[in-house]
Amino acid sequence: MSDHVILLHGLWMRGFALVMLHRRLMEAGFRVHRFDYLSVAATQQRILGQLHARMRELAQPDQSVHLVGHSLGGLLALRACEQEEDLPAGRIVCLGSPLQGSAAARRLAGMGRGGGVLLGYNRALLEHGFEQWRGPREVGVIAGRLPIGLGVVLGQFEGEHDGTVAVAETRLPGLTDHCQVEANHTGLLFSPETARQIAQFLRQGRFDKQGTGSGERGT
Repeated sequence: MSDHVILLHGLWMRGFALVMLHRRLMEAGFRVHRFDYLSVAATQQRILGQLHARMRELAQPDQSVHLVGHSLGGLLALRACEQEEDLPAGRIVCLGSPLQGSAAARRLAGMGRGGGVLLGYNRALLEHGFEQWRGPREVGVIAGRLPIGLGVVLGQFEGEHDGTVAVAETRLPGLTDHCQVEANHTGLLFSPETARQIAQFLRQGRFDKQGTGSGERGT
């Protein structure tokens, strides 16, 4: 039986944004599910409770339940799996997720009450991220390096970025693998190379270094 993959969208998005990635991962042989949640209005506790329930619902002997999260979705995937408890086995891939916190989010929050409201209940997670990954799952990160996006207005980026999140913000001690692709932040969801690298990591626990020439183990 094929492994399950749960896709999590990012801030200000809904599940329909994941249609192309959903299709490509199905073509790669996975059983794919989109996890739709209210990224601003729902509390983190509610989101994680629903995600845990969905993971347990899909659990079957000898089948993994992987998580693939874009931006905020990747942060929530890590938060959900910090302590496995009775969750099924699987890997995590984060797409353009600011795992060390987002400069663009901090700047938006600093613009006044309205900025904080736009970030919703996950504001702290977006602003500060994690110090290190200590969870039991293998985690791979795919970062974009095409610097086009509205985040350029909000963030003051140093080095490569995807228009919203800096490549440096996607790195985190404890990761299993990291690679970069030629896509901007939203474009990560539509890139054939992103889908190929996701499938590679979910199966092998590593990215295809020949494919991008930019992966680093254990960053």
